[in-house]
Amino acid sequence: MKHRSDMAASAKIALVTGAGSGIGKATALALLGAGYRVACGYNSNRSGAEQIQQSHPCAYAVKIDIASRASVKRAIASCVKHFGRGFDVVVNNAALVQEKPFEAITDADWDRMLAVNLRGAFIVAQETLPAMQARKWGRIINISSIGGQWGGMRQVHYAAAKAGLINLTHSLAKLYSGHGITANAIAPGLVATDMIQKELKSKAGKQKVAQIPVGRISRPGEIAAGVLYLVSDAAGSITGHTLNINGGLLMS
Repeated sequence: MKHRSDMAASAKIALVTGAGSGIGKATALALLGAGYRVACGYNSNRSGAEQIQQSHPCAYAVKIDIASRASVKRAIASCVKHFGRGFDVVVNNAALVQEKPFEAITDADWDRMLAVNLRGAFIVAQETLPAMQARKWGRIINISSIGGQWGGMRQVHYAAAKAGLINLTHSLAKLYSGHGITANAIAPGLVATDMIQKELKSKAGKQKVAQIPVGRISRPGEIAAGVLYLVSDAAGSITGHTLNINGGLLMS
């Protein structure tokens, strides 16, 4: 029988970006509960990620600005030193949100949105894939959004970036699924996180909530449950898929 320390050493290793709160925190905790060793990536929410590390011996809080390849490289090197090897699972969750009328979006707003919400996932995937390829097994989960499927009204640049993230997922699936590395996206609708509090207070946000068939917004743990399934061996034949977790707000 393996000792607990031996089991921890042989457990799969996951990176969750934006793990300090919301969907990222729920996902990190779900993976830890399932026996994974988890790197809890944070950029601004250091305390949230470190709280997970303090309460879970298999968690490791790591600073990572996904818009910077240099930061991503440093974070991966730190995690490899801590865990002893590269990642089996990557959850690209970190994201930037900005509510703004289309005509008020600046070039800088647009560039920053795509740098974080699209290019960031590209950088993280590109830098973590070699370790997965070496083991011929891996899971890449990109947290997109319902906005990437049906467009945006006051978040046009956000919706465009999330649509690109779905397409990036398709491309990764075509390129690497034959090597044992699947890539899937999850498209949440409205989720009970700090990120959408401003939207929920707006007229448009209230109208969205009223239109949800299940009658409520989703919980972060429900998105995390979707991640747990997609990274499992049972989901090995699912790739290039976008899993809608939106209470029926968009059915496809």
